[in-house]
Amino acid sequence: PDRLSLSFRCGLNIVDHWQAVIMSSHAVKLYSKGVVLGYKRGLRNQHENTSLVRIQGVMDKNETDFYMGKRVAFVYRASHKKPAVMKRARKPNKVRVIWGKVTRSHGNSGVVRVQFRKNLPGQAIGSAVRVMLYPSRV
Repeated sequence: PDRLSLSFRCGLNIVDHWQAVIMSSHAVKLYSKGVVLGYKRGLRNQHENTSLVRIQGVMDKNETDFYMGKRVAFVYRASHKKPAVMKRARKPNKVRVIWGKVTRSHGNSGVVRVQFRKNLPGQAIGSAVRVMLYPSRV
């Protein structure tokens, strides 16, 4: 049976059916995009254990509060294949991930500080990261 006949069996009219189909076909947003700006630094020293990340659409210090504690993934491709970490990807692949966490805001323009489990390499500066929308604090 198709979705249309199931909807009518449940007592929905045609308008309610198409609203339900449209609502179920929307993609769910799992992460926001971000860019690595560099490391936390002073005038003479830089601290590689904390990276600065600009999150897309965040332009104010107040807007960064939503992202506090959220997980950040730096996804990159290595030169050699390694056994996959995820169970679904059974074949060895070149994709690797360094995970981090948003710790606090940095400045007044919406940049956040992120601490990664392993420090990001210098090649990561200017590249994209994924700011996951979990864990939720709502």
